[in-house]
Amino acid sequence: MTHSSADDTARQRAARAAKLGLRKLGQAGSDLDSTLEVFQAPAGIGWVTMTSDEVTALCPVTGQPDYYTITIRYVPARACIESKSLKLYLHSFRNEGLFCEALSVRICDDIMAAADPDECAVDVAQKARGGIAITAHCERRRG
Repeated sequence: MTHSSADDTARQRAARAAKLGLRKLGQAGSDLDSTLEVFQAPAGIGWVTMTSDEVTALCPVTGQPDYYTITIRYVPARACIESKSLKLYLHSFRNEGLFCEALSVRICDDIMAAADPDECAVDVAQKARGGIAITAHCERRRG
């Protein structure tokens, strides 16, 4: 059986990710997975900002989807959030009933638990429904 160079490259990427302890990076699929993976923060890194405008959750009252833009800012102490795991984590909210305010608190608390940054701030901006847009902010500091 022969392997193409693309297969070998995919295997090499998966092997490098595995050495870093990252299960999701380099893997196909989009299972709903709420596990945030981290990697060692490089020395001297300051603020890290991650933004996604592809997040949905369900209104806990009506069951209708709400659409969000989420901005996460954190100062790594020892670990950084791996971006593919963040994408899958955010995608996992699509079947959950959460108010915008609760979503901002949950994401911030989950990042604090996974990466233990010095500080973290999460802004969740809900796209307008009924003419009203909402932005919720949650901020945490270690210690």
